[in-house]
Amino acid sequence: MNKRIQLLGLLGWCCLLAACQSEPDGATDQAELAPAEPAAPVSVVVDTAAEHPLLKKYAEFELTSDLSHLTQNQKDLLPFLIAAAEIMDELFWLQSYGPKEPFLAGIEDPNLRQFAAINYGPWDRLAGDQPFLPGYAEKFTGANFYPADLDKADFEVNGTASMKGLYTYVKRDAEGQLMAVPYHKAHQAALAKAADLLRQAARLAEDPGFQDYLLLRAEALITDQFKASDLAWMDMKNNAIDVVIGPIETYEDQLFGYKAAYEAYVLIKDLSWSERLAKYAAFLPQLQAELPVADRFKSETPGTDSDLNAYDAIYYAGHSNAGSKTIAINLPNDETVQLEKGTRRLQLKNVMQAKFEKILVPIAAQVVSPEQRHHITFNAFFANTMFHEVAHGLGVKNTINDQGTVRTALKELASPMEEGKADILGLYMVEKLHKMGELEAGEMMDYYTTFMAGIFRSVRFGSTSAHGVANVLRFNYFADQGAFSFDPATGHYSVDPEKMSAAVASLSEKILTHQGLGDYPGVQQWFQEKGQINEQLAASLKRINQAGIPVDVDFKQGGSLIQ
Repeated sequence: MNKRIQLLGLLGWCCLLAACQSEPDGATDQAELAPAEPAAPVSVVVDTAAEHPLLKKYAEFELTSDLSHLTQNQKDLLPFLIAAAEIMDELFWLQSYGPKEPFLAGIEDPNLRQFAAINYGPWDRLAGDQPFLPGYAEKFTGANFYPADLDKADFEVNGTASMKGLYTYVKRDAEGQLMAVPYHKAHQAALAKAADLLRQAARLAEDPGFQDYLLLRAEALITDQFKASDLAWMDMKNNAIDVVIGPIETYEDQLFGYKAAYEAYVLIKDLSWSERLAKYAAFLPQLQAELPVADRFKSETPGTDSDLNAYDAIYYAGHSNAGSKTIAINLPNDETVQLEKGTRRLQLKNVMQAKFEKILVPIAAQVVSPEQRHHITFNAFFANTMFHEVAHGLGVKNTINDQGTVRTALKELASPMEEGKADILGLYMVEKLHKMGELEAGEMMDYYTTFMAGIFRSVRFGSTSAHGVANVLRFNYFADQGAFSFDPATGHYSVDPEKMSAAVASLSEKILTHQGLGDYPGVQQWFQEKGQINEQLAASLKRINQAGIPVDVDFKQGGSLIQ
């Protein structure tokens, strides 16, 4: 058989398994999860004579991978995983906006319909969630996790632990009182179908660890008890296929950051690249001990089972597919699992390569000084991204002054702070490993310059993205410290390596201290003062946009060719 396998052929019968998922039965009450803001009329008619530039924000990319090293059983289980992922996609639509099909069917302009599908609703995720369709108000920051009329201050004081849980919706009962509705009850029928698909995949799994994980994850989906499956996922080392599925990240909840959103990835391991990366996890305890901050802010010991692997992604669904696309994964998020086992860091190499070629290199040509552009390399981009994910395991997960976890103490600011920490500590790790001679190639200037260009790429994700806000803060910090210098005559930026190294250390200390103290007021003030795009940065971003450089990628998947 030709190595180029059309995934549509591989999945041809998959649609029969999942055909009924687009309209989950009565156990999933779609009316209760309708749009949080008043919806526009169902029929949205837009003048199609004019060309709409919105789609130019995204470069189309086909998710492919070489399946030739997979057994027939491994190939046969992929359709079950993708069908389960499609159910996560439908559930995320309900969390973010509401029922998918009537909304999309009401948009006559095909370009806007496609853009709405990319954004999972009428709000542009790369433009601060501003509505791009007529008749819609701004998106409620609590999405559909909370009632739109929720009193935030009152909820912080009087909301129960179950209401603040990761896997519950906050609804009003018949008397108008707040109550918690578990995800597994709100979506009982749909989750039962997803769980059954994972069990069918498990029957074809040849690796015992993967089989165990699939069975435990199936049970977790219908109970909202995820720790056992998280631990099993950490123990799964040898399978050539992986799936990340369930309610995972909390970025969609911009009101508090309490609620996890449904998503999924279906992945094929890159065996050669994974072998190259395996050695770095062993350095975590040493790197934790040497963090540039007082000892009390690094008292926790990272789990030693952490590992690094490279994958090709063949399917994204739900939150992971909305707007800007993830290029690396660091999971599980459960702090107790992290302390016990560490985390797994999955580098999505094919998506990373696409963003490097289609976005980062063109950005560098616009804003990086010609003398330093040769320092923009894929190896540096890959390493910076990889160690960003590793760095999530450094620092502390629990505050040092009995304010609970860092996530709960910093509330809606926890996600951008955590992304900022991972960015800066990732570069700190690169510095350390480079000095130790443990990185395979490249000058330190490669990592610094590629890191700077990467900030311009990520700032464009928008103010509602945790990564976007984190990058604005970091850009302003490095500019204030003189690590980035700007030539107004050319509009180009250069890196000062000595000032860059000093800024890495001082910013690391600042972020780790804020997190360790659970300093919500201090972080809030920092965001207000330095979390804004200044005129100089705005002019640079305008230059990038005028050059027609896309902001992110949009996937052609499910029917793509797999090599």
